[in-house]
Amino acid sequence: MLSSSRFFYCVDQISASPTMRDLETTLDEVRHIYAISHMVLHVTRSSGAAAHNPLLMLTYPPEWVKQYLACDYFSIDPVVRLGRRGFLPLEWSASKWDSGREIGFFKEAMAFGIGRQGVTLPVRGPHGERSLFTVTSNHPDSYWRQFRMESMRDLQFLAHHLHDRAMVLSGMRTCTDFPKLSRRELQCLQMTANGFLAKQICARLFISTSAVQLYLASARRKLAVATTSEAVAKATALELI
Repeated sequence: MLSSSRFFYCVDQISASPTMRDLETTLDEVRHIYAISHMVLHVTRSSGAAAHNPLLMLTYPPEWVKQYLACDYFSIDPVVRLGRRGFLPLEWSASKWDSGREIGFFKEAMAFGIGRQGVTLPVRGPHGERSLFTVTSNHPDSYWRQFRMESMRDLQFLAHHLHDRAMVLSGMRTCTDFPKLSRRELQCLQMTANGFLAKQICARLFISTSAVQLYLASARRKLAVATTSEAVAKATALELI
């Protein structure tokens, strides 16, 4: 279970943001609350928009944003390239960049104070939309490792919550465009969110452990996520549980 007061405050602020401009302000507030350098929500694909990269919401310096757009760095940014087709968090320091051009790109980004470390979480929406949620830091490596260990679950929830709120506020999704989960799928997700293990859930619901696993797998498929933690995060963000 999530117990951090800062997490719940951030979720409330995201939910209460009435416009995209307000949501951008909230994103900046969230990154200050978590004491990291920058946060980015990059919608790379939307079911209702033909254009690539239909939405970019970030806290990066305006000078870097201008440079990034002018040079069309979307086409060489390895985080975008790998994140678009991936499901799991992409840790920058653990990734092997393919070319000197990519290494040069990161050196240029760091010159603008983007961050020495970073992690990017792919987000997949219920109608084929995709986003990348990135968090960066200039803290020492030891601080970053501790932050990742303590805050990754928060970041997964926030990523889905920001994505879904941005989809609605930008007009790319209507409030009713939510996946339909069965009663059992919702029960299994809710109990997982409350900290129950599969064997505890089956005892409470009087079903087999394999049935619990099947319900959770079905929920992951409907929510278009790779892990049960992400399914809980998205279901919570969509206020399904």
